[in-house]
Amino acid sequence: MSRYLWRRILQTIPTVFGVVLITFVLFNIVGGSPAGLILGKNVTPKAFEEFDEQRGFNKPLLFGSWTKTRALEDADFRNGPGAFRNVRGAVWTNGVLTLPPGRYPLPLAFALKPSSDWKLTMEGRVAPGTSVSIFPMIGKISDGFSNDWKKFELIFQSLEKAPEIEVAGGVLELKGVQLRRKTAHFFDSQFVFYLRQLVRFDFGISSSLNQPVAQLLKAGIWPSLALTVPIFVIELILSLVLSLVCAFFRNRFPDRLLVFISVALMSINYLVWIVAGQYWLAFKWGWFPVWGFESWRYLMLPVLIGVISGLGVNVRFYRTIMLDEMYRDYVRTAFAKGVSRSGVLFKHVLKNAMIPVVTNVVIAIPFLYTGSLLLESFFGIPGLGYLGVNAINSRDVDVVRAIVLIGSMLFVVTNLITDILYARLDPRVRFE
Repeated sequence: MSRYLWRRILQTIPTVFGVVLITFVLFNIVGGSPAGLILGKNVTPKAFEEFDEQRGFNKPLLFGSWTKTRALEDADFRNGPGAFRNVRGAVWTNGVLTLPPGRYPLPLAFALKPSSDWKLTMEGRVAPGTSVSIFPMIGKISDGFSNDWKKFELIFQSLEKAPEIEVAGGVLELKGVQLRRKTAHFFDSQFVFYLRQLVRFDFGISSSLNQPVAQLLKAGIWPSLALTVPIFVIELILSLVLSLVCAFFRNRFPDRLLVFISVALMSINYLVWIVAGQYWLAFKWGWFPVWGFESWRYLMLPVLIGVISGLGVNVRFYRTIMLDEMYRDYVRTAFAKGVSRSGVLFKHVLKNAMIPVVTNVVIAIPFLYTGSLLLESFFGIPGLGYLGVNAINSRDVDVVRAIVLIGSMLFVVTNLITDILYARLDPRVRFE
């Protein structure tokens, strides 16, 4: 068993890495700029840069030696003059920016970061005899240009003042300008920064609450478990008992009545149970508190609603499993040997039906952590479901990403536990 266990643990490593990578892609690439989602659009480039610096978003996504900067957005003059529209003397016509003789400062949104290497890339051409330099004098770059369109790169360190392009003896025509900052090393990226955070159990800072996400998760996990664990346990016990009753009285009145009730429970929307329970049982009759999380009494109504709303589906599922076992050969053999109906149900049928039961139970375990979004929101329970809804509404990317990531990790762990339990419950399953 130990060899099998270690092999399965080793197999989960690439799975966990894949989960981390997919989570990173979903929240950093597909969703767009996290800074734009959190801060909005009406924020200065410097504020964006400081936000990116704090959270590692100013690095390449996966790897690279150079990264973009908000100090100067990439200028493609075929689409317009961009930030160079405010440069005095520059002329933009027909997708080309023309710089007559003179000095032209780079239109930086803020001062460049000190002690960093920068790369200025320009695509342009000059007439013969034209001289192009960067001032303060970094180097004469006219040798890089010719009559044909050509890209030229210049690497320099941060200066006390913004660099200026000095043109003499002719005009400089440009199709594009890019500015890049050099990274600390090739793998100094957002993904590596994210992995380092996870190793330290650092899930970032909540942008809406300005608190560490790990602290928010720690505070929200216990209210969520206080709600979901009782629902899970009570619902499981009732579902198994009622499904055994259906199997005991199959095709008779108790079985048909329970099936009818189960279908009726499945047909009623989850939200209807919440609204009806709050209005009649809490507000109108005063049996339960309507809102809050001050004592166990505040959990009674949401637990009751959670059990009732999910009971129908589970009874139908477990009933199908029990009835399927009832027609097996070993059941007929047990009856032929004189074993009572209750003995067959509890000693044989229930034991052999445990594999699908365990599968269904283990799948539900990660949802105990994430909490119940609707119940926590409607009843004011400060769990992870309530936290997740508020994070989505306020575009709190770090909180949502942490909840999704941990939930995914729990699925990986519970799948490993399921495989081990299969071999314990069914002797036909071997640790191979």
